[in-house]
Amino acid sequence: MNLALFDLDNTLLAGDSDVEWPKFLIGRGILDAEHHARHNDYFYEQYKAGTLDIDAFLEFQLAPLARFTREELDRLHAAYMGEHILPIIPAKARALVAAHQAQGDLVMIVTATNRFITGPIARELGVEHLIAVELEEDADGRYTGRYTGTPSFKDGKITRLNEWLAARGQTLASFGHSFFYSDSRNDLPLLSLVSDPVAVDPDDALREHAISHGWPVITLRD
Repeated sequence: MNLALFDLDNTLLAGDSDVEWPKFLIGRGILDAEHHARHNDYFYEQYKAGTLDIDAFLEFQLAPLARFTREELDRLHAAYMGEHILPIIPAKARALVAAHQAQGDLVMIVTATNRFITGPIARELGVEHLIAVELEEDADGRYTGRYTGTPSFKDGKITRLNEWLAARGQTLASFGHSFFYSDSRNDLPLLSLVSDPVAVDPDDALREHAISHGWPVITLRD
């Protein structure tokens, strides 16, 4: 069996689910557009430069979740999926996931975005296994606005993947081939670990690295 790992944002999606969620909330009048855009642009520039402070970003990004019950969030997410996510899932991305599944590969999404946002997206793509940022809940099951465990970002993706595989009695060496598809320089640690790294619509830094190391560079954009 092979292992096929996929980043989500700007890889399987022609956009970023962690950017689209606040856009959706702003459109509903739930977030202040000017305040959020200023902070989000600051963090996004850090992300593109590979210097993102993940703790500060998550504190900012997760805070709105604490304002709602889980039922309210589920209703909001259903509308968000229809308006913001389904239009940015390329047919080529669906086809690539399906091709790995048809070969009998173990398919997983490994993303730095939180599970609340990405869980339904993974289900839409037909992917059972998901590593994402895990969210803290209070005694009533409401999100606190904080995360738990190791954020699945940069080297954290390796930590979380190894933990998940160990719970199954496996390692990367258990698989004939291990693929990882990503667009971002931030994923170079995991890309450098698997047997078959693939750059997907990559940023400039990843494109340069991929070309210099002979990695495939593909597009999933329709």
